[in-house]
Amino acid sequence: MPARSTGEITTLLRAWSEGDAAAGDRLASLVYTDLRRVAGARLRGAGSPTLSPSDLVHEAFVRMLGQEPRWANRAHFFAVAAAMIRRVLVDHARARRARKRGGGAVRIELTEIDVASPPDVDLVALDQALGELAALDAEQARVVELRYFGGLSFEEIAEVARTSVSTAKRDWASARLWLRWRLGPGDPPNSATP
Repeated sequence: MPARSTGEITTLLRAWSEGDAAAGDRLASLVYTDLRRVAGARLRGAGSPTLSPSDLVHEAFVRMLGQEPRWANRAHFFAVAAAMIRRVLVDHARARRARKRGGGAVRIELTEIDVASPPDVDLVALDQALGELAALDAEQARVVELRYFGGLSFEEIAEVARTSVSTAKRDWASARLWLRWRLGPGDPPNSATP
């Protein structure tokens, strides 16, 4: 996410957390473009005529509004947004699959995860794989969610995870390796952990 308006976003988040509805409206207008860009990247290749990037952002925002808004800062907000985008995408994929009575999986391109073969993966399978990864290494799964679904930079991930940038990058590299193995054909990674 661009660093512009970082201070303003944090100020608006605090005001919104304290009940200022106008701050929530102003916040939405500031972050909408960034969230829509991330949503568009996640939907690219999904072949979903019923879910647009705007729909995805709106649904994620509605779900966020349903929570008690207690945002620590901008990075925390985008971390929650990443989780909501993931949930909306997975719920949508499951609903489409159910409508098709188990037929055709909803697939998205995993450009950020760089799965070599096939070039895209079933979104429900990705969600399941991230659940498995979380059981093995919760921080690696969180880094994937923040980077892939939230579009956060390694600096922002480090801030959210309260870790170093180099640790965030290492977790990302390890998680990508594990996900490539888990979601594609091939032998398991060499290490015992993801």
